[in-house]
Amino acid sequence: MSSPLMKLLAVGLLCLGISGCSTASSESTAMVGAPISTASAFAPALNATATTVAYAPGAVTAAEQLQKPYFIEFRARSAESYGHTFVVFGRRDARGLVPVDANGVLVPGMTEVAGLHPASTSSIPYTLGHVIPVPSETGASDGDSEDAYITARWRVDLTEAQYRDVVAYIRGLQGSSPVWHAVLYNCSAFVGDIAKHMGFKAPNPMLFPKNYINTLKSMNT
Repeated sequence: MSSPLMKLLAVGLLCLGISGCSTASSESTAMVGAPISTASAFAPALNATATTVAYAPGAVTAAEQLQKPYFIEFRARSAESYGHTFVVFGRRDARGLVPVDANGVLVPGMTEVAGLHPASTSSIPYTLGHVIPVPSETGASDGDSEDAYITARWRVDLTEAQYRDVVAYIRGLQGSSPVWHAVLYNCSAFVGDIAKHMGFKAPNPMLFPKNYINTLKSMNT
């Protein structure tokens, strides 16, 4: 067995030990023993010196609304496991809201979803991803577009310049995130990188998705 593979398996077994010793209940807000640092060899390496645009979270006035027709919304949704963290971005509708249809489903063409998750609808890669890194996808996953599953959200309205900056960063992040791992680099870490690019503080990515988004909002508003 090659040395790199041995190292990978060793990391996986260590992560299994961490998650195996963790306990979670409906009252928990984080996995027990979760690392505070998000640094990882599996985290995407992007240009840390990229220029960012100043962002101002929160509601806008009617006059400001004309200057900020775009948005990014940090979201958490329910799932069979502990949930999923992702972002929705696009152009706001005529009411100044995230565009959804009568059924509460995101309107295609006006919105886009980005999030890190295993590249499969099977539960097997998801389970393996708690031990070793598995191939990822960085677009929408089942349930992301439906309001019925949303458990937490935080929207930031954007000018065109800000929107272009954020979208360019997301595209780069999507292109440099080939794997998913429940501990080393998960969906919340992916979303946290977007938030940090925008100049926001990001919480521990081992918080469960609903708590992660609510904490992200409270840290920055």
